[in-house]
Amino acid sequence: MNNINMIAVRENPEYLERAVDYFSSKWGIAKNIYQDCIANSLTTDSPLPRWYLMMKDNEIIGRYGLIVNDFISRQDLWPWLCVVYIEENERGKALGSRLLEHGRKEAAKLGFQMVYLCTDHVGFYEKYGWRYIGGAYGASGSETRVYEIESIS
Repeated sequence: MNNINMIAVRENPEYLERAVDYFSSKWGIAKNIYQDCIANSLTTDSPLPRWYLMMKDNEIIGRYGLIVNDFISRQDLWPWLCVVYIEENERGKALGSRLLEHGRKEAAKLGFQMVYLCTDHVGFYEKYGWRYIGGAYGASGSETRVYEIESIS
């Protein structure tokens, strides 16, 4: 797995267009939303948002973001690990755990003690130490599960 690495888009702006295309295509959110968000994240003085690509050779095989709010009612919590994704043909190789660990380390570098995520998946994040802390509501009004974990140095 030595040929797998994480790319921080903020520190590697040459990946901007690839990141926008990838995030948009995998999550079904309009490209202009990711274009605006990721492009502005390159120059903001704010520590968030941050966007990351998992690369294998020169191909994107996964991604995640660290954001202020994941469009849910728990606006008292941040940062949020969002849009966590590993390509289906790369699953089962412990890459998800590697991506989650990277997110925790990046949050710590930015000065955050905790990291949060919301999901409807039950069982996956618990395997990696994430704790269920309750429910929250998304923009559609539906309930989602909220998890937390300590960041790591």
